[in-house]
Amino acid sequence: MRWQVRYRDAQGEQRKENFARKPDVDRRAAEITTDLARGRYVDPRDQKITFKGYAEQWRKAQPHRATTARDVESVLRLYVYPTFGDRRLMSIRPGELQAWLTGLVRVHGLAPRTARKVQQKIAAVFHAAARDQLIPTSPCGGLKGPEVPHTEIAPLTAGQIHALAKALPDRYRLLVVLGAGSGLRPGELFGLQVRHVDFLRRTVKVEQQVQRAYPGVVVCPPKTKRSYRTVPVPQTVIDAVALHLKKHPAAPDDFVFAGPVNADHFMDKVWRPAVKAAGLPKGTRLHDLRHTYASVLIRHGKGPKTVSARLGDTVTVAMETYGHLFPDEDEDTREAVEEFLLEAA
Repeated sequence: MRWQVRYRDAQGEQRKENFARKPDVDRRAAEITTDLARGRYVDPRDQKITFKGYAEQWRKAQPHRATTARDVESVLRLYVYPTFGDRRLMSIRPGELQAWLTGLVRVHGLAPRTARKVQQKIAAVFHAAARDQLIPTSPCGGLKGPEVPHTEIAPLTAGQIHALAKALPDRYRLLVVLGAGSGLRPGELFGLQVRHVDFLRRTVKVEQQVQRAYPGVVVCPPKTKRSYRTVPVPQTVIDAVALHLKKHPAAPDDFVFAGPVNADHFMDKVWRPAVKAAGLPKGTRLHDLRHTYASVLIRHGKGPKTVSARLGDTVTVAMETYGHLFPDEDEDTREAVEEFLLEAA
């Protein structure tokens, strides 16, 4: 004799499941009733979906930019699919995810920061699967990632800026002055067109960036909504841009640095040789020009709100990155409280 449980799922569709024994029917009926009441019901057909099957579907549906899409694909392919790709979504448990994530660093030697990136990607897939009701809840809740060592920003000195500019080929010399004088991200620097520079008002407008795409590069919107901004720059930067354009003429819609420039090629062929020739530390990055700009603002008394606005970041990000550069206010707070207490005495 066959036994059958009939019910309507969360979408109101009629379902039925067959069993050989009456106790199995009773158990399943109670389980379905509980899951539907708690919003944890999963269609039995969906329980067969593998992690890779769903992750690929999710990945291709995301409105990611070219660089982000490439990053997500490579992270899943290199670090996640070898372990969980063929596993059913429903079968993956929090404990084994934690052991796997910890093992990426301790066993396989992955950098903690990279492991954190892997954690973010796999969590995004599981959270999406939970929203799609393919699993009751994400097993990534409470997952503890590896501790990422805090590294304090070490801004470049004026001497290092001068040496670096001198070591670069003439067509890229402006990059150092403009980067340290405006705080633009590397992609924003390479995405800058002549029309974005207002010589009269001494400003630089950020409304696009250049990102790597394979093959080539792509011009795309800035990183975030906050990244759209108009940055005031000193006359030194304006004069340097004018001199650059005199040597390398360009129309208003042309890129200041003709190209657009492929950052990978630039770093390999131009930047790293110049860093070496200038005698700067081997790991000096183009992004360090942005850090140097921020440090100059802080040194001249600009607060987190101004610094974040100029950089196109949130105040939180600015404080996390440059908090150690802001002046110590311990003595100021002591004096403030001391003055209040004396008045109250």
